[in-house]
Amino acid sequence: MPEFEETETETVADAPEPEAVPHSSMTDTDNPEQDTAEPESGLAPDEESAGMAPVMDQDAAPHADLGPDKFWFIIHTYSGFETKVAESLKTRSQAFGFSDKLGQILIPTEEVVELKNGKKTTSKRMLYPGYVMVEMVADDEMWHQVKETPRVTGFVGGGAKPVPLTADEVNSILYRQATSAERPRPKVTFDRNDNVRIVDGPFNNFSGKVDEVNPERNTLRVMVTIFGRSTPVELDFLQVEKI
Repeated sequence: MPEFEETETETVADAPEPEAVPHSSMTDTDNPEQDTAEPESGLAPDEESAGMAPVMDQDAAPHADLGPDKFWFIIHTYSGFETKVAESLKTRSQAFGFSDKLGQILIPTEEVVELKNGKKTTSKRMLYPGYVMVEMVADDEMWHQVKETPRVTGFVGGGAKPVPLTADEVNSILYRQATSAERPRPKVTFDRNDNVRIVDGPFNNFSGKVDEVNPERNTLRVMVTIFGRSTPVELDFLQVEKI
């Protein structure tokens, strides 16, 4: 699958390194009449888009069985304007009479957790900053209407005609969004040899180096110097911060 980048909304201050776009092709069919600058990777959303919910019916979750008429596509937007683009598409579909060809619009988000002042805080962030999922009829009129939407730079797909997402790709995105509510991910991720400071627990304020990362359990083994000896300490992701 191609890969998106991710960022956060609302109370999350700093986004981690973005993830990859879930699509088999990464070529955009750009709109020549608009600014062709690619959205910047890893930027936090602008204030005007922060805290905005995905533009979709919350009681009707998207699904992969769309029937023969509509398919899911990914469009490239200016980073931080994902919600504005979704709203503009809805407005344009009514104004220009293509609302019957436009289905759901989804800005995938996930819940993340961090430790603030000794308390776990949960917030939402965008899974793939700079990208929006659109369910629509696959014809020339719709490709043109979507590309003409302000702040849209093009479709993610190959060649002259955009390539729709497969059912597996759609289900993968929806599954991740659904499961994050049950088990929020840590806001920050770590790599081996990262220098960290312990911010919670009996070793609070000790510094050390990450020796091992267990992403499944969200734990780290950190080598901490205690009484002049390097000692391994197992910690939760939320108990340390990068330095």
